[in-house]
Amino acid sequence: MSISDLYSSGKHKQEIGHFASVVKIAKVDGIITDDEQKLLDRTAKRLNISETEYKEILKNPDAFPVNPPIGYDESIERLYRLTKMIYADKDVSKDEVVIMRKIATALSIPVDNVEKVCDEAIHLVMNDNDLDDFTAAIKKVNAV
Repeated sequence: MSISDLYSSGKHKQEIGHFASVVKIAKVDGIITDDEQKLLDRTAKRLNISETEYKEILKNPDAFPVNPPIGYDESIERLYRLTKMIYADKDVSKDEVVIMRKIATALSIPVDNVEKVCDEAIHLVMNDNDLDDFTAAIKKVNAV
């Protein structure tokens, strides 16, 4: 097995873990809305999640660990996607925010900043900021 094969399988495990986190957010209220479903489908395609993996993850997202990325910008991008899922139905529930904060901690957001970072992330997505603006703002809020 080549080093590129190892990297790609490790990268894919990270993507599966991230997709499972997005699914957890979508399922927290017991229903997946049409907008959430569309976002799940786009995210799965973007992360190269196979149809079989998609079904397994949808059935039991808790069976898949987060597997945080190595890079800070990639962690912020994952936070962005999670926040987009939270706001996909135009409603932010307390349960979604609780799960978001746990996932943000797993994405290496410092525990003492996680509440502030997640609140800012929600605010940015509600105001339709793109990934670049989101990244810049989260870096400011999370500056240690």
